[in-house]
Order: sequence, then C-alpha cells, then structure tokens
Amino acid sequence: MLHLRSLRESLPLFRALGSDVRIRILETVAQNGPLHMSAIASAVGITDGALTPHIKMLEDCGLLSIEVASGAHGVQKVCRIKEERILVETRPEDGERSVFETEIGVGQYTAYEVYPTCGLATGEHLIGEVDDPRHFASPERTQADILWFGSGYVEYMVPNFLTASQELLEIQLSMELCSEAPGSAEHWPSDIHFHINGRPLGFWTSPADFGETPGVYNPKWWFRGWNQHGLFKLLSVNKSGTFIDGMRISGVRIGDLNVEGSPNINFRLSVPETAGNVGGLTVFGRSFGNYHQDIKVRMSCRNKAPNTARR
Repeated sequence: MLHLRSLRESLPLFRALGSDVRIRILETVAQNGPLHMSAIASAVGITDGALTPHIKMLEDCGLLSIEVASGAHGVQKVCRIKEERILVETRPEDGERSVFETEIGVGQYTAYEVYPTCGLATGEHLIGEVDDPRHFASPERTQADILWFGSGYVEYMVPNFLTASQELLEIQLSMELCSEAPGSAEHWPSDIHFHINGRPLGFWTSPADFGETPGVYNPKWWFRGWNQHGLFKLLSVNKSGTFIDGMRISGVRIGDLNVEGSPNINFRLSVPETAGNVGGLTVFGRSFGNYHQDIKVRMSCRNKAPNTARR
C-alpha cells in the first residue's frame, strides 16, 4: 500500500493520474500482470517512444516498478504494478517518522515443519529431492528462491533495530504467494495463515496453484506444469488492525505484537491441518514468479514523547 502522509506529498501522484493515457497504462498492467514495454505500447495504442515518459512518471510517483528481464528477444524492461492501494492523509500526523527496510531470502527461514508435497530450489537447480522434508534442513536452503509444501509452516527472523526512544507504528511484509497442489491446479484454495511473535494475525485464501502461465522471472530450466507464479500480497499491522492489501483481516494491532524490547521479530507463514482449506503454500523469491523480490519488510516508527521513552 502506498501511504502518502500529506496532500502536498501527494502532488506527483495526482499529476500522474491526471492523464487518460497513464490511466490506461495502469489498467493494462493491472489486468494482464507484468508486461514488457512493447506489449504495453501496443495495448494502449502508442509508440514505444511515446510510452517512455508516461512510464517514467508512473515510476517516479511509486505506482509502477521497472525491472530488467531476459527473454527470447534479449534483455527487456518489464513493468509491474508496485502499489495496488493508495492511502492519502489529508491531515498529516505530528512527529517525524523514520523507516527501516530489509529483504529476507525465501530460504532464510529459522524454523520449519513441512509435509509433502514439498520441495525447494535455487535459481539453478532443485535442492535435494522433492517431497522429502529432510532437505529443508540442507545448508543450501539459504540460497533457495522458491519453496513449497502441502501443510506446515516456515518461520523467518526479522532483525529489530528500534531503539528504546522509538515507537513502532506499522510493520509491512510483502511477498509473492500461492497454493501448492500436486502438479498444478487453477482452482485450489488454501488458507495461508500469518503470525508475528507467535500471535495469529489472520489468514488469506489463495485461489490457486498457478501452473499454466510461466512466471516472468522463472529460470529456463524450471519445469512446465509446476508452480509458475503467485499473487503479490501486502500484509500490514498498524494501530488500526491487521490488513491484507488494505483489507482488514483481524483486530490484532501493532501494540499486541510485543515488539519493543525484543531483538528480533519472528514471522511465520503456515497452512495448518486445521485450516478450512488445506491447499498448501508456495513462496516465490526473486528468481521465480512475476515479482523480482524476496520477502520485503518495512517498519515505520517515530520518536516517543520524552516522558514515555524508557531510560
């Protein structure tokens, strides 16, 4: 979610949206997934040269991201929607904010318990054999760029660099996820649950294990019919509750997570056997799927009032 904290900060966004051509560009990319620049120009009905300044304006205001990908016709620029929801504050909050950002590799989990079907792979090869959970303990797992399992969990450790004088306002985690079916299935719902520091946050139901359309960043050796891409999901916890892509999924608030004073934050993704839809989980890293990223973490904080800061 793109969060703009004042109307003045939002001016570049308003200017970018004040064009029918740029609106059509956003609609095209949103409806068809990540696209090469030439495909966007053709769909919108303008030349590649005319498209370039529009793309730059949308990138500058944070609505699109541009990445370089190798394809059949050489290296090409790929555009994708960077933010699917926008929040504009008409009344800015008091106090100066600071932001900590990091990215955690898909294979850098610190705890796991998984059940077949399951497996993991780097951008170059499979790690061990599929459907054997023992390979999730392989030292090579830290290099994994995709992992999948039928039920169970993986847990990641997020460093907590907040000081005693800072108050955590929001934590956001973005990632590419889908279900895990034996083979693949375009209708395979799975309830993917989220936890922070052992606190259940709620769940999101993935609709499918997408195996028909190859992911933009999949390596050439990746098997057809296996998981190809997921959906980009943004999990956020703030003072109002817990949200997926801006939609509230529970009343758990940032103050319920016991983050202050803890050196690390534990983030768990799970598909428990007790879920309504036990359809597995696939987590995509930067070498697979449609989004060139691992698990991104963004923590927003501000300085406490002097009389509330711990000594």
